[in-house]
Amino acid sequence: VQGYRLTNAGYDYLALKTLSSRQVINSVGNQMGVGKESDIYIVANEGEQQFALKLHRLGRTSFRNLKNKRDYHKHRHKMSWLYLSRIAAMKEFAYMKALHDREFPVPKPIDYNRHAVVMELVDGYPLCQVRHMEDPAAVYSELMDLIVKLANHGLIHGDFNEFNLLLDNDDHATLIDFPQMMSTSHANAEWYFDRDVNCIREFFKKRFNYESELFPTFKDIRRECSLDKEIAASGYAKEMQEDGELLYPAGSDKDDNTEVLELAEDAEKELNLFSKDEENSEDFLCEVGDFSESRASDNAVSSSEEEADAAESSENTQRLNMAELCSALEKAEGPAAPWKSSEDAESSAITSCKGKRLPENAAELEDQAGQG
Repeated sequence: VQGYRLTNAGYDYLALKTLSSRQVINSVGNQMGVGKESDIYIVANEGEQQFALKLHRLGRTSFRNLKNKRDYHKHRHKMSWLYLSRIAAMKEFAYMKALHDREFPVPKPIDYNRHAVVMELVDGYPLCQVRHMEDPAAVYSELMDLIVKLANHGLIHGDFNEFNLLLDNDDHATLIDFPQMMSTSHANAEWYFDRDVNCIREFFKKRFNYESELFPTFKDIRRECSLDKEIAASGYAKEMQEDGELLYPAGSDKDDNTEVLELAEDAEKELNLFSKDEENSEDFLCEVGDFSESRASDNAVSSSEEEADAAESSENTQRLNMAELCSALEKAEGPAAPWKSSEDAESSAITSCKGKRLPENAAELEDQAGQG
């Protein structure tokens, strides 16, 4: 069967084609930088005005744990790296626009499409490349004030370090890289806030031998507005949700397969747990060899049936396994009553059927067979 696969180069072409048709960019220049999650290029429009083009590259080999560290995909278990790059770009543009409108020191957002974001080209150097600073205390204070100002607006950068800060000739900082931003209402907001603060403290201590006893804490936050809620209610968040529904629509085969796999895994865990309880039961150790062989064969047959019926609830699956056990008991000593409940799983499997008891040894079983 013939098919196709969309690569990063193809995704780049689609984004650049759209931005070119919008007359946002007309030419692509040199590459300015490479990050663990993006590539940065210089671009220009027809008027030769230069911008910065950021192409998100989520899924690089060395950073595959990103799915566990970012919340782009929400509850999805499986997600395309290209789609995650698109979500990251959309989220970054939304936060950048909201922050720029409120006069935060961030680049001016121009436009975005798919995984590409076009923004103002900032004249400055990454803080990580700065070796000398005339007044480290002033820059340190400015950065700490910026962390607190973000938190007062309900946001935490999440990656506030020397690699995401640009310093101009006047030692004023510009903040970049926003896909990992989160709300101060996040469950781990205080931990991320403290991490941002400690990153700046450690950098200034090692690079400029400057250490201050003054630094903000999460308790110092005084909420001025809820920028996090405003962005969540914006069209960008709605578009992200719609894109997720388009990628995996409700009731699609992708979702169905995921649910079936999850149910099958749950059923297998319950069956293993039940088997472990049986092995640990003292009464069950008195089973005869014929009963063990019968139960093993029944379980082998039932495994294929469970895969076919994996879409059923785990309760029905467990009831099916209990019925098979009673069937095995019936083979050993005659008709047995149906399984009563699964609450007594810790007790002996012999008490599962009313009025029935497994023979204590093989001799008793042979005597009963002879009398029959």
